[in-house]
Amino acid sequence: MKSIKSYFEEAIKSNASDLHLIGGEMPMLRIQGELQEMDTKSLPAKELETAINGVLSSEQKKKFQENLEMDFGYEVSGVRFRVNLHRQDGGIGLAARVIPKDIPSPDVLRFEPALINFTNLLDGLVLVVGPTGHGKSTTLASMVEEINKTRKAHIVTVEDPIEFVFEDKKSLIEQREIGTDTHSFAAALKHVLRQDPNVILVGEMRDPETIATVLTAAETGHLVFSTLHTSTAAEAVERIVDVFDGSRQKQVLIQLGAVLRGIVAQQLLPTVDGKQTVAREVLVNTSAVSNLIRENNIAQIYSAMQTGARDGMVTMENSVKQLLKEGLISKETAEKRVGKQRRV
Repeated sequence: MKSIKSYFEEAIKSNASDLHLIGGEMPMLRIQGELQEMDTKSLPAKELETAINGVLSSEQKKKFQENLEMDFGYEVSGVRFRVNLHRQDGGIGLAARVIPKDIPSPDVLRFEPALINFTNLLDGLVLVVGPTGHGKSTTLASMVEEINKTRKAHIVTVEDPIEFVFEDKKSLIEQREIGTDTHSFAAALKHVLRQDPNVILVGEMRDPETIATVLTAAETGHLVFSTLHTSTAAEAVERIVDVFDGSRQKQVLIQLGAVLRGIVAQQLLPTVDGKQTVAREVLVNTSAVSNLIRENNIAQIYSAMQTGARDGMVTMENSVKQLLKEGLISKETAEKRVGKQRRV
């Protein structure tokens, strides 16, 4: 078996987005959304486990033994990876996401005007949602970098693990990693409000305590960015509310209606030239949307988005139609995303 480092180097060389090393299976790369085999031989399970243990610190080994899964950052040849280590079928598995060296600009990521407007806000909550591996972290990093380049702010990120590494430009940026700099998102957020931040990035809102603290931070004059694993903007609102017991839900709906500034739901789609592009649904929290949230009338949010183009709102259907109109995606891809029952 080759060295672990060589697989990571090949991922960099091949411009892959992901690397998969699983005991007893072929090593794989994901390139432009498609899995490709790296070798003709499967990875010996015991050799792979020994090789992976060779790059872990004693603390990481202990954590993995206790939890049977772990996320951590790993750097090879100046390129960072977000690595997930896990057990599968009694053996070990590794999935690594390549983090680009440079933070893509809003132009490169085809930001809608509303996304630029979100970076100019001074307070409130902005969410980026979507499935795993569809560029949420990249979109957030581009937003934070835009703030970094344009105004003096104290930006604090709490991540698991740290992905994009920021360099101070106009802003002062502190990046904190779960397990290294703090014990959890909730623990970090309890104290971050005493660190004089203007902007807070929370890698993921995972539990009721973290969500409650995020809402409080947004309520007390901070601009907060975070992510959720939901497919649509409306589902993100439902997920936040459903995390809490019935007695708390009304309070959360009122808080969310007041502090939410916008939700971006995105998915990566294959382009006609074999690459990928992003389709985005954008919800802007207008007074009408805020009323729908407070009244728990989440089912009407999509209708508000359909009629909210003047406020910068975009439905996923219209985003996909625009990509098709520009010739970036095929009609087949568009139909798979929005459904054949809707005309594209």
